Amino acid sequence: MIPEAFARSTIDREGEAGAAWLAELPGILADLLERWECVRDGEVVHGQVGVIVPVLAPDPAVIKLSFPHPGNVHEPDAFAAWGGDGAVLLYERDDERFAMLLERAHHSTLGELGDGDEIAAVSGQLSRRLSIPAPARLPRLADRADGWAEELRQGVADFPGAVPAAAVDAALAVVDELGREQPDLLMHGDFHARNILRGEREPWLAVDPKGYVGDPAYDGATMLKPRALALIESEDLMMTLRHEVNVFAEAAELDPERVRRWAHFQAVQAAFHGRRHGFGRARGGPYLDRILALVDQLAVSWC
Repeated sequence: MIPEAFARSTIDREGEAGAAWLAELPGILADLLERWECVRDGEVVHGQVGVIVPVLAPDPAVIKLSFPHPGNVHEPDAFAAWGGDGAVLLYERDDERFAMLLERAHHSTLGELGDGDEIAAVSGQLSRRLSIPAPARLPRLADRADGWAEELRQGVADFPGAVPAAAVDAALAVVDELGREQPDLLMHGDFHARNILRGEREPWLAVDPKGYVGDPAYDGATMLKPRALALIESEDLMMTLRHEVNVFAEAAELDPERVRRWAHFQAVQAAFHGRRHGFGRARGGPYLDRILALVDQLAVSWC
């Protein structure tokens, strides 16, 4: 049941703990199938840290099993708070084993659409619906502000001259002016077009939330990062991205300048992170150089 690529990447990332978890997965799934009265109904697919098992329960659903990871702790809390309004429904949860029984959606994502305006508009509409008063005990994005500021200053020290001082100063201003006091709203936390899937009950449904409390404009900026990579060959990249910011912000009922400022902060953050760790798409080589050139351009242009 475990895709080979997923097993390999889990062991590469998690070592012995990952191997031990993979060995337990078949038994965990068998127990959940019995307890939740499901039967398997298709091939297992996977993301970065979890597998998705199609089941009938009796209606089409999926069991999501994730490697125990801090980023997944509050995923079921977010689904429970939304109650299916703009996101897949949560039917059952086993927090100890990082498992959920969820409404099944299609594999096709919003990111596969060719129309940038539709991607931005649908994302904005969903962001507005998902931005509800946050439940208690969820992590606050504002609590990360001190760490963000230190990370940027350390980036300057480790990679002097990589990002112009004016761009770093503007990113630090975003931390101070937007990051330390944020709305008490539930955020997705990893909001981009690949985490928005075709649905049956609704045209589009959000998946894979982190469940933070904070500024929905931050989610809007997160949505832009993969869009920038998808549009890297555009004749005028910044004009296209600014247009999509405006479309997203109007649909989400947000201030486009606030989204732009968060996008600037995230670009500067990515410029240092990429030099230190690489990116999921590229850890080295010419493609990493190309992505770094893109985020460097964004760090200056969004400023």
